[in-house]
Amino acid sequence: MMRFGKPLRRNFLLERGTAFLNHGSFGATPRAVLAAAERWRVRMEASPDRFLRYVMPDALRAAAGALARFLKAKGDDIVFVENATSGMNAVLRSLELRRGDEILATTHTYNAVRQTIREVCRRTGATLVEARIVLPVGNVSDLVSPIEQKLSRRTKLVVLDHIASPTGLIFPVKRLAARARARGAKVLVGGAHAPGQLELDIPSLGVDWYAGNCHKWLFAPKGCGFLWARRGAQAGIHPPVISHGYGKGFKEEFDWTGTRDFSAWLAVPEGLKFFRQLGPGRVRSHNHRLVTQKAAEISDAWNMPVDGAPELHDSLMAIRLPDFLQRRDPRLLMRELLMRHRTVVPVVQIGGGLWVRISAQVYNVPADYDRLLEHVQGLRPGRRRK
Repeated sequence: MMRFGKPLRRNFLLERGTAFLNHGSFGATPRAVLAAAERWRVRMEASPDRFLRYVMPDALRAAAGALARFLKAKGDDIVFVENATSGMNAVLRSLELRRGDEILATTHTYNAVRQTIREVCRRTGATLVEARIVLPVGNVSDLVSPIEQKLSRRTKLVVLDHIASPTGLIFPVKRLAARARARGAKVLVGGAHAPGQLELDIPSLGVDWYAGNCHKWLFAPKGCGFLWARRGAQAGIHPPVISHGYGKGFKEEFDWTGTRDFSAWLAVPEGLKFFRQLGPGRVRSHNHRLVTQKAAEISDAWNMPVDGAPELHDSLMAIRLPDFLQRRDPRLLMRELLMRHRTVVPVVQIGGGLWVRISAQVYNVPADYDRLLEHVQGLRPGRRRK
C-alpha cells in the first residue's frame, strides 16, 4: 500500500520546496500516467495514418468504456472533451432557446460557464437568473433554498456545479435535479471537481447532461474531460467544433473533430489504475480529514470564517483572508505567494470579499498549510519581509 505524504510525492513531478495547495485548479499527473500518455504519442508518431485511422477509434472507445464503468454509466453515453468547460459549452450552445426563457445558475457558477451562458442569452434572447449563495453556508438548505426560490415556469435549464470551484462546497445535485424536473426544466451539471472527490453514479442523479474533468482528481494528463448525456438528451448536442461526424450521432460527432493529440484521453485508464491502487475511499478520507482540519486551524489563526460546514466539502475548502489583505488585488496576491514564497493557492473574490481556497491531495502534508499561515502573516503591514 502506497504511503501518503512525502513518500508519495516522488510519484509526481512537482517542484521541490513548493507548498502545492492547488490541486483543484489544474491537477497534478503522476509519472506513471505521463509515461502511458507518452507511449500513446510515440505509437501515433510511428505511423500516424495507421494509428489515427485504425487504432485510435477503438482505443478511444475502450478508454471511454473504462471511464464509464468508474462512473456507473454506459460507454456509449460518454464522450471525451478537453475539459468540463468544453462539455458545458457543447450543451449550452446546442440548446434551442428563445426570448422569455430563463437559464438558472448560481453566484458560485464557474465564471467561464457564466460567460458562456451570457453569450447564449445574448444570441437567443433568453435570460440568465442567478440564485445568490451567501457565505458562510451553515447547512445544505442554504444551498438548496436560494435555487428553489428562483425556479419559475420560465426556467428552461438549470445549470448546477456539483462542487463549486471557488469554495469546494458540494451541491445536492440529485435533490435539486428532482426539483427542476418537477418544474419542467432540464438540468446541466458542471462536475469539474467531482469525479474522484465524490463516488459517482451519474445516471442515478437524474440530470440530462454532466460534464466533468479527469485531469483534476482522477490523475489524468491535462486537457482531459468528458461529457455524459442521458440517452434521450443526446440528439441535437454538438461539439464546439463541427466536423465529419456531423449528424451521425453523439459518439461519432465528438470522437473526431479533427487531428489532435489523443494521448491524454487514452491515458485515462492508467489514471484510474493509479487511483485504484491508492484506494479511492482511502484517498477521500485522507483528503477530507486533512483539508478540514487545516482549514479550521487557519480560520482560527486568522479569526476569519471558513466558507461552510466541513460536511459540505471533500478535498477543497475556502477561508476568508484577514482584513489587512482584503483590499489587495487577488491576482497580484496569488502571484506574490507563488513567485516569492512558493506557496500555491488561488485567491478568489466572493461576495465582495477575498478568500483563499486550499486543496488536499495525497502528496500534501500538514507543513504545507503551515507555510501558508506563515507567509500570509508575513504580509501583514509593518512586518519585515525576509
